[in-house]
Amino acid sequence: MPEALPYPLFDADNHLYETQEALTKFLPEKYKNAIQYVQVNGRTKIAIRGQISEYIPNPTFDVVARPGAMEDYFKNGNPEGKSKREIFGKPIKAPAAFREPAARLKLMDELQIDRTLMFPTLASLIEERMRDNPELIHAVVHSLNQWLYETWGFNYEDRIFTVPVISLPIVEEAIKELEWCVERGAKAILVRPAPVPGYKGLRSFALPEFDPFWKRVVELDVLVTQHSSDSGYARYNQDWEGSSDEMLPFVTNTFRMVSEWRPIQDTVASWVCHGALFRFPELRIAVIENGASWLPHVLQTLGDVYKKAPEGFGMQDPVAAIKKSIHVSPFWEEDFSKLTALIGAERVLFGSDYPHPEGLAEPTTYISHIQHLPLEDQKLVMGGNMARLLKV
Repeated sequence: MPEALPYPLFDADNHLYETQEALTKFLPEKYKNAIQYVQVNGRTKIAIRGQISEYIPNPTFDVVARPGAMEDYFKNGNPEGKSKREIFGKPIKAPAAFREPAARLKLMDELQIDRTLMFPTLASLIEERMRDNPELIHAVVHSLNQWLYETWGFNYEDRIFTVPVISLPIVEEAIKELEWCVERGAKAILVRPAPVPGYKGLRSFALPEFDPFWKRVVELDVLVTQHSSDSGYARYNQDWEGSSDEMLPFVTNTFRMVSEWRPIQDTVASWVCHGALFRFPELRIAVIENGASWLPHVLQTLGDVYKKAPEGFGMQDPVAAIKKSIHVSPFWEEDFSKLTALIGAERVLFGSDYPHPEGLAEPTTYISHIQHLPLEDQKLVMGGNMARLLKV
């Protein structure tokens, strides 16, 4: 870790670990059995509507994988064919800094992080496992947001900006949730990069049906984040594999790895193919913990489609719309020179994924991977862009 940094860091991707009451403390009585913690062979598991989920192996987070446990994996691969458990190594007891903001602020000082977006961890399992019950989704999301606000706040000392979840199945409820969060200081919201579940099935968040929501987002001047999640694409893999298993992010599945970034590709394409970015060009969108390796292909494909069918985009350039509104947080091991040449340094965001095992043990080491960029570009990537997006 460098002794003195040449610029302040605004990390676009930090995480908290929830307690067992996070999803249930504020859940209405009528839904009390929707989420339960149960004992299975001496281990605590989370059950969603009576179905035990292995999506997050230890949902209590009493012990967690050490931060940055997978750095060597992402740098050098896995020549020995180790399991994820072997790669993670010995777990650690979750310290207070992973659980509450005052301790986290002290840790941020030690890590030399000036400000950060703070994302929940359990949130990624909610929507997919409740997709046939929109009312339940909204109730659980609101319960989680109430807990986040009580425990972390949405703006802690202008340094920790905790990101509440917004789900869109019932537009009026989504607007109500958005307004509730913003009234309490939220500067950014988390919208899952996936089709929206509903009574009649799934559909894109970028269809005109959701325009009242995006109109309100623009009016409230809120940053939209789309963080890697369970986007429901396991069911497409199941068509190939003949299984009905849920997505298990820590179990090796080579077929899933091949299509790992398909959800975010479809998400970004949907913004323009279904027109929301043309109807609301003022939207500010940050794509977090999805890397950037998929982006050149998406832009090239959209450019080709636009050439052949500009009328399908209302004669508006989809590539230009994406480059104007969408910001991307690349993984540290990716090619920053190519990315900044493609979308400009002003659209690239530093994100460490701390303290997850997939992230960096020391977030400041991200700097070593961008030192070939001009200093002004480094300043933008490592914090300037995020400060501008949140207007802080």
